[in-house]
Amino acid sequence: MRILLVNDDGIHADGIRILAKTLEKDNEVIIVAPEHQRSAQSQAITISKSIIVKEIEIDGLMSKAYSISGTPADCVRIALDKLIEKPIDLVISGINMGLNAGMDILYSGTVSAAIEANIYKLPAMALSAEWIDGKIDYYLAAEHGKHILEKVKDDFTKNNIILNINTPYVENKKVEGVKVCKIGDVIYDYYIIENKGDNGEKTLKLKGRKDVEFEEGTDRYYLSQGYVTITPLHYDLTNFNLLDKVESWL
Repeated sequence: MRILLVNDDGIHADGIRILAKTLEKDNEVIIVAPEHQRSAQSQAITISKSIIVKEIEIDGLMSKAYSISGTPADCVRIALDKLIEKPIDLVISGINMGLNAGMDILYSGTVSAAIEANIYKLPAMALSAEWIDGKIDYYLAAEHGKHILEKVKDDFTKNNIILNINTPYVENKKVEGVKVCKIGDVIYDYYIIENKGDNGEKTLKLKGRKDVEFEEGTDRYYLSQGYVTITPLHYDLTNFNLLDKVESWL
């Protein structure tokens, strides 16, 4: 297969390098990624300045690679519009440093790059690995991402769908299995005040998250139990259940 590989952690991130190394053994892989980390960019695109594209070499990889001075969504758009001439079978985004579960998918550059591919009528996967206290297992994520792709590719490549895949960090343990599930609840972040100015100005920094209990049956719940999770996504945010009701209001 011909696979476009993108991410939001940047062209030199360990996650994309390890995933490319795993995939290029049996596939043709083209890497197009931001020149620097662009996490939490969601579906942002660059409209007010020019974008610089550079062909680069990544140590240890055979795959052709390009760095983009833009967002993850820019990477997909530019790759498909300007860089790749032959048809692409699918797009994989990742491996992200940290989970993209629950409502985090709305902020995630990793997931949004997969969604951007889907807008171009291409099947896509977003692949993320849990990060705990500075520890992450990209090899586990790459292994399971490749295994899932091999299991589903016949149906996956024939349909315009997005699969959001997360892998847990399970040091010295085996993964419990794979669960297809819905996304989890919102987890609220909190900020700390780093500085207060004389003029009343405050400097805030995102510091952490409030503890919550995960709803059973969701991606966050199964990840906490040591499972790999898969959630099919789509970008149409229409609430179809309310269409008739809202129309009746008018």
